[in-house]
Amino acid sequence: QVQLVESGGGLMQPGGSLRLSCAASGDSLAHYVIGWFRQAPGKEREGVSCISSNDGSAYYTDSVKGRFIISRDKSKNTVYLQMNSLKPEDTAVYYCAADFALDPMYRVVSGLCTRTANYLSWGQGTQVTVSS
Repeated sequence: QVQLVESGGGLMQPGGSLRLSCAASGDSLAHYVIGWFRQAPGKEREGVSCISSNDGSAYYTDSVKGRFIISRDKSKNTVYLQMNSLKPEDTAVYYCAADFALDPMYRVVSGLCTRTANYLSWGQGTQVTVSS
């Protein structure tokens, strides 16, 4: 089972940028869908973005479209989330998760990759705080 470690969180002013990293070990990500989720205090965990590690297909939830970019580096077995134009409402603990999928591209393009129940492997989370 793949193990995941997130990094890159921190405190940023509104309008700023952060890049989160999700480093995987224990297995190649070649057949996985990697999802980024976030959970703010008192709220449910929500899917933010996800990517098919095989072909790079990506999905974004409406609230981050045009601001966040998900990418992967196969050589480093790492997935990134570039977060631009940050807003206070982006404040949350961000988690990455891995879903071993036989149909990764379909799960991504359909948006099914935002369902937390699909994922067995989760990172420990990294805090992102957007505040002036």
